[in-house]
Amino acid sequence: MIADYLIEEGVPYVFTLCGHGNVGMLDALVDRQDAISVVSVHHEAAAGFMADAFFRVAKRPAVTLTSCGPGSANLPIALANALIDSSAFLAVTGNIPSGQFNRAPFQESGYHYQADFPSVVRPYVKRSFQATRVEQLPVALRESFAAMAGNAPGPVHLDVPLDVFVEELGPEAEAELWHPPVPARAAVSGDDLAQIVEILAGAQRPLIVSGRAVEACGATGALADLVGELEIPVAWTPDGKGCIDPRLGTSAGETGRNGTLAANRAAATADVIIALGASFDDRATSSWLPGFTFAIPPTRLVHVALDGRDLGRNYPPTVGVVAHPATFVRQLHDALRAGDARRPATARDGVERPGEQLCTRLAGAWEPWRRRVAGWKAEWEALLAADSELDVRPIRPARLLAEVRGALRDDGILVSDVGVHHNWVVQRWPVHPPGSLVHSWGFGAMGFGVAGAVGAKLAAPTRPVVAIVGDGCFLMGPGPIATAVEYGVPAVWVVWNNRGYQSIRDIQRGYFGADRVFATDFREVSGDLYSGDYAAMARAMGAGATTVEDPRDLGDALKAAIASERPWVLDVAVERDEAPVASGTWELPPLPHPVPSLPDGSDGGPGSGRAPRTRGRSSLAPARRAVLQTGKAEGESR
Repeated sequence: MIADYLIEEGVPYVFTLCGHGNVGMLDALVDRQDAISVVSVHHEAAAGFMADAFFRVAKRPAVTLTSCGPGSANLPIALANALIDSSAFLAVTGNIPSGQFNRAPFQESGYHYQADFPSVVRPYVKRSFQATRVEQLPVALRESFAAMAGNAPGPVHLDVPLDVFVEELGPEAEAELWHPPVPARAAVSGDDLAQIVEILAGAQRPLIVSGRAVEACGATGALADLVGELEIPVAWTPDGKGCIDPRLGTSAGETGRNGTLAANRAAATADVIIALGASFDDRATSSWLPGFTFAIPPTRLVHVALDGRDLGRNYPPTVGVVAHPATFVRQLHDALRAGDARRPATARDGVERPGEQLCTRLAGAWEPWRRRVAGWKAEWEALLAADSELDVRPIRPARLLAEVRGALRDDGILVSDVGVHHNWVVQRWPVHPPGSLVHSWGFGAMGFGVAGAVGAKLAAPTRPVVAIVGDGCFLMGPGPIATAVEYGVPAVWVVWNNRGYQSIRDIQRGYFGADRVFATDFREVSGDLYSGDYAAMARAMGAGATTVEDPRDLGDALKAAIASERPWVLDVAVERDEAPVASGTWELPPLPHPVPSLPDGSDGGPGSGRAPRTRGRSSLAPARRAVLQTGKAEGESR
């Protein structure tokens, strides 16, 4: 019955690792292989990462199936990764037979409460159900899919004891199972919409800031229409990369610690910000330090969120709205087109078109602001241009990304794991078309990219999929390479081999000193840097593999790997002592935050040299606030 319900809901894949607690469910899937595919993995977290990445690309949920005890205890990291990034899958976990509850059978989580695995995952799921009787399953299944598909997507957990898997469902319960879905899309009220239009009409320096919900909820088209007609500058939080084409003239880039000069300056000097699905986390906001990325207040904030708990959490909104982003953007666009009755205007042909005139008037009024943002964008792009062409060994990070972008066709999908390479991807990877970047943001789970490449490729089999993963990530769980070989999934992995956990090593250097680096480099007993032969590891699992040391070889090697139509790993030696340019900051209290420096070494604004310096929190913020209150750009005030 569970299998039939999954098929009815259109679930295409079950990612599983077998155990005695889920053999009853596996048996049900034997006879349904023509309608739902089963992918057997080599670690339960990999199953969750594959299902997570599948949802991000396909926009529909897959299912994981794990056993009791350690089998399902390996799953929470993937559940948390999906929940915090508003991704969804159904985690079906097997449990001990219900007749053995409280008797401490093999692998029972029962120290405080019988068969208590739901308590293990409760912080990391939208809902957790435990069906101790077969009659409970219809409601649990219906509510699971309703919760996953709600306004804010997220993973849901269904725990099933072994005996319930093999019991039969009576006709009464079966009749209760099938209910048509009831879609619900929250919208903005008329009063709030009128106030938002009034705020926007009076803005001189407006900015749209997009979060992940815009892409996750299918609002990218509506946003492109609105931005195109209003010609309003738009930035995005790092987890919102892919909300809009960065080649658009009014795009400013990503905000925060690894954001762009244009985005951080625009966000700090805007007088009105419309935030769509942004949670304003610490890395996206330069740790909420006033003036580094945002200055709210005095900037007025219109905050549109899927989850009302995000409203007012980190910044006070002038108007707070709980709404589906696509619905809100369309409502706002329609309201602007309807015009402002208090400011009627007549077109050149004498025909009154209040809506057209309002949009045209606003676009014209914002022209000086657009020029300023475009100037910051050009300044930033000029700053970054040179290092993407350097022919040096080890390969420079910017050159690696440029080669991957050149080899991956426009509709290709990039999957990024977590580490220093992710910081580079956030700052330097142009996402086009929207939705073609898959990465872990809020939870930062290492290993996501290694497994996520398989899920992304299964979701988009006709599009090339390349994953960039650190050597630390690859060593945490290379099992998905074997899974890709077993099931013929032709994903490509680029191992960013810098011989250590360099993002954490850089924190040690910046906060404690270069002589305090400890347990972050990969070193042999002799003290020499250590690197595994990751190409050899891949070949041992049956994949194709290439070792790349010369930047001039990387593009051709990657194109050949994609064209091979088989799983392929590229082991790429990357410069380990270069960090992204910092146009924002990130605070780890009570340690003093790094202050960005301009390329010429002067302090006081976005952009920095390669080695971050630290200074007290109050040294820059008051001056920045004064700049914001005068409405002058930072460069003008210096």
